[in-house]
Amino acid sequence: MRRHCPMPCSAVSSFSIHQPRWRNAVFVAPYLLFFSTLLVFPLIWGIWLSFHKADMFSSGRFVGIDNYVRLFRDAVFIQSIWNTFYFVLLTVPALALLGLFLALALNRNTRSAAVFRTLFFASSVLSVTIVTLIWRIVFIPQFGLLATIFGWFGAQAPAALSDPDLAMIAIAIATVWWCLGLPMMLFLSALQQIPGDIYEAAALDNASRWRTLTAITLPSIKRTFILVVIIQIVLQFQLFGQALLMTRGGPNNVTRPIVLYIYEVTFRRWDLGLGAAASEVLFILILLAAMGQYLVTRRKGEVA
Repeated sequence: MRRHCPMPCSAVSSFSIHQPRWRNAVFVAPYLLFFSTLLVFPLIWGIWLSFHKADMFSSGRFVGIDNYVRLFRDAVFIQSIWNTFYFVLLTVPALALLGLFLALALNRNTRSAAVFRTLFFASSVLSVTIVTLIWRIVFIPQFGLLATIFGWFGAQAPAALSDPDLAMIAIAIATVWWCLGLPMMLFLSALQQIPGDIYEAAALDNASRWRTLTAITLPSIKRTFILVVIIQIVLQFQLFGQALLMTRGGPNNVTRPIVLYIYEVTFRRWDLGLGAAASEVLFILILLAAMGQYLVTRRKGEVA
């Protein structure tokens, strides 16, 4: 029986699934609009402002790289860069390793494991204001929780938030407690994607737990580990609320991160050009740190 074409043959011959269909752009347009408005335009605008002497009321005049020269001559800004890197070194390894440890310990289909997963993740939904209030109470000299614990042993707790050597460590402890839930959940998700047949084969071969961990579990979640480290680098470089609410950048600027410096320069000194230049420096530092970590880890993985 001869089949008839339900539409004109010329239309069928002219249609191809490989041809571009521009009406599909309608579905992408909302995302592109928000992406351009909230990311691309502010990035370009910030770069433009960094080359101008600007305030909140006018864009000012073009000054070239003068804002960057002033920035790197400012000892407070140089110290804020070191403070930010120090904070990242304190928090990122701790978050990655503790998150992995908790995920391995709580990767169980039991009620107690579910309760502990909920408890450890619960701190992640708190606001920075609540987190800093809790930890300020912990670190209050003489009357805080830390002072009470030290008092049980007849010792005196250090004034962590007013000690230049301990203030950033205290902020890092509060941040790790606050942010630990996300790495834990990412590692749990990765662990649950590993096929159980592999572990059954390892058990038949009488592989020890350590051998199973190093030969099966860790290689299987290597990409997740890289993802967690990169996410935490990006997040912890943006330290702001904890430093502002717990120490206000003190004592002696030892806890003043780059974002707090940007906030003070822009919204207290009304120097938008200098603040924009500092923002671009922060963007480059985050980009270099994240890409460097990714490339180093990827190269080690290829060699292995």
